[in-house]
Amino acid sequence: MVCLGNICRSPLAEGILTSMVNPEKTEVSSAGTGGWHVGNQPDPRSIAVAQKNKIDITNQRGKQFSTYDYEVYDHIFVMDSANYRDVLKLANTEAERAKVSMILDEIFPGEAVDVPDPYYGGDNGFDDVYKMLYEACEKIVSRLTL
Repeated sequence: MVCLGNICRSPLAEGILTSMVNPEKTEVSSAGTGGWHVGNQPDPRSIAVAQKNKIDITNQRGKQFSTYDYEVYDHIFVMDSANYRDVLKLANTEAERAKVSMILDEIFPGEAVDVPDPYYGGDNGFDDVYKMLYEACEKIVSRLTL
């Protein structure tokens, strides 16, 4: 799961998907294309909306996406088109590029719909993002049988 700073959208997506899969069989992680928040907890508003939905993301720490992630993960879901382009720039092969997709393509196939960044909005933005990501993660789990 990849967004810009790895404190709002991608930690929520990581927490949601982790809550839906068997952690012994599926590893879920998140990262940001920027390194501003490496080592930091998710935004308090992301933590709050996750807790409201019985998901704990307080142990997550920000990390920056790197080429190493292509070696470790089979699927890389990005939150918006800008991060999609940035992640693809780090791909070295067609196989790596094939791992990358927009997370909301799960709900809106081929429409390149961005998950809005709730950072500068109010708390309702975090609730809205949670709902979008939850629906997308349900589709991911059913499609990939995780």
